[in-house]
Amino acid sequence: MTRVLPPIKRAGPYLPLLVFMVVTLLLLSASRLGLVLWQFDRVTAAADIGIILLQGVRADLIFIGLWLAIPLLLAPLLARAGSFKVWLKLNHLWLLLGLALVLLLEVSTPQFILQYDVRPNRLYIEYLKYPKEVFSTLWQGYRGMLLGGVLALLVLLWLGNLALRQVLVQTRPFARYRTLLISWPLLVFVAFAAIRSTTEHRPANPALFAITGDAMVNSLIINSPYSVLYAIYSLKHEARSSEIYGKLPQQDMLELALDWPWLKQLEFKDPQLPTLALRQPAMERAQPLNLVIILEESLGATFVKSLGGLPVTPELEQLKDEGWWFDNMYATGTRSVRGIEAVVSGFPPTPAQSVVKLSGAQQGFYTLASTLQQQGFHTSFVYGGEAHFDNMRGFFTGNGFSEVIDLPKMTKPEFVGSWGASDEDLFNAAAKHLADMSAQQKPFFSLIFTSSNHEPFEFPDDKIALYDSEKATVNNAVKYADYALGQFIAQAKQQAYWHNTLFVIVADHDNRVYGNSLVPVHKFQIPALMLGADLKPKTISSLASQIDLAPTILSLMGISARTPLLGRDFSLDAESPGRALLQFDQYFALLEQQSANEAAVTILKPDGSSVAARYFLNDKQLVLTDAAAEPAAQRRALAQVLLPSWLYREQRYRLVTE
Repeated sequence: MTRVLPPIKRAGPYLPLLVFMVVTLLLLSASRLGLVLWQFDRVTAAADIGIILLQGVRADLIFIGLWLAIPLLLAPLLARAGSFKVWLKLNHLWLLLGLALVLLLEVSTPQFILQYDVRPNRLYIEYLKYPKEVFSTLWQGYRGMLLGGVLALLVLLWLGNLALRQVLVQTRPFARYRTLLISWPLLVFVAFAAIRSTTEHRPANPALFAITGDAMVNSLIINSPYSVLYAIYSLKHEARSSEIYGKLPQQDMLELALDWPWLKQLEFKDPQLPTLALRQPAMERAQPLNLVIILEESLGATFVKSLGGLPVTPELEQLKDEGWWFDNMYATGTRSVRGIEAVVSGFPPTPAQSVVKLSGAQQGFYTLASTLQQQGFHTSFVYGGEAHFDNMRGFFTGNGFSEVIDLPKMTKPEFVGSWGASDEDLFNAAAKHLADMSAQQKPFFSLIFTSSNHEPFEFPDDKIALYDSEKATVNNAVKYADYALGQFIAQAKQQAYWHNTLFVIVADHDNRVYGNSLVPVHKFQIPALMLGADLKPKTISSLASQIDLAPTILSLMGISARTPLLGRDFSLDAESPGRALLQFDQYFALLEQQSANEAAVTILKPDGSSVAARYFLNDKQLVLTDAAAEPAAQRRALAQVLLPSWLYREQRYRLVTE
């Protein structure tokens, strides 16, 4: 009988799991090191190799925790003497499957990177649906690598199976069942702690490891099994989501969705990219303006007196008279990522998760930064919290943003709450960054995302006269956020770049979108302001959507470029009736302005039915009818929500790739 070392004896029935963890860590770390050395120049230009390797171990533990969770949860039932043969069989099959997954994906990673400049992800899964085409492509173009990879996989798997059998031979149950019961909760806790990998508000996701401005380098930090498993998990949020409202023939969808006056003036010549158009000529400028977008967390019209809300934004009220002020701007949704999706990408809403979080939009998806980076702009995202939250870092670094400045990069912030640094600290970091860019004479685009107006509403003392007697309220947090914004703009006005920079202030959504209407339309209204450079004061009262900001911004900046944007350029026409698109839970609403105070509303329901309504802009009242929408109105609304889902699914919301 094989002599067993005392430490192995102490592992008892957990020995195969322990060995799997160690071997998998070594395999994944070795694979990562090999990939880093292969891409050495690119990696060292983006980040420190030591940090990449260390963070990689953290990502590897997430995958290992996920894989070991199932046998661990079954241990009290199977890892005892009476059922120990079943336990050994389970371990053999499950751990061998895990080893095969690791080897298969890591062996195929270099070729996938060569093809797509990123680790295996959602595309890897999608191509499994086309084995004939994929095999043919690999056989014709990469035969040597295919055969070598398959051979290496089989040899490694054979060796792994031999080693696993030896481990299983030495595995014994604990002498006492009580030992199993005492040790089990601790090991389950350790496994789930490894899976969560953070004590922050949300568990870790791949965006947590997007620490550079290079999407490929970021993908090296995680491992391919975790990347693919996360993509599988994400698929449930994205497949044909808008079809809960009904279907349309593709040509009908395109014709109806693009049937807006501002889109009829554009030329669409590429059938593969049906929304990619040559934009109308932009404002003539000697050189394009810089751009700063300030995305204010949860700052709805609820908190803006001139929009019918509370008087807790006095700084914004003063600023609105200095630039282009939108009286009837509406958010597309109720989450920050939906606001980011609309403002930064000009992308209409769907019932799926925002594209910020969807796997198919993590690279090559259109953003303003895509266009501006092509124009030579330095592009950045500045956030007071940790940018991996809601997958923001991953989305931005994969889609045109070259730098992310978040809490870990801020120098000694004076106040840090649950959601990160205060808005004052955020704006101080942003101001320093903008000054650096200006000093280097680099054109810049910076997206600044605030967070002080977020529960639990933490902000520094003695900054504002409180609106509510109790400090930690939304009204006081908004007032503080407004104060910090006012300070930042006042400081920016003293800088040389003020005169050649367009500043855009807009909310992502309201604080709480609720109401007793089928769709609480009034809670989607948000403030939006453009100022700086040579903009003259103007009030725009036409109905507007967040997706209208991007084309208007490019025009005001003096940039005429091909983009897939579907929004309206208000620099060309600020008077004609507008429209807004709202996604609320499972309902989609299309508002079409009929007069200065009234909009026709078509609400689509997830059972394929619809409701007709009227919305009165001044009174903020939605009046439902007892009838369904007219068939033509329902089809028009349906086209608006089907198009973005189709564009995402077919990977057609992008620029032309050379």
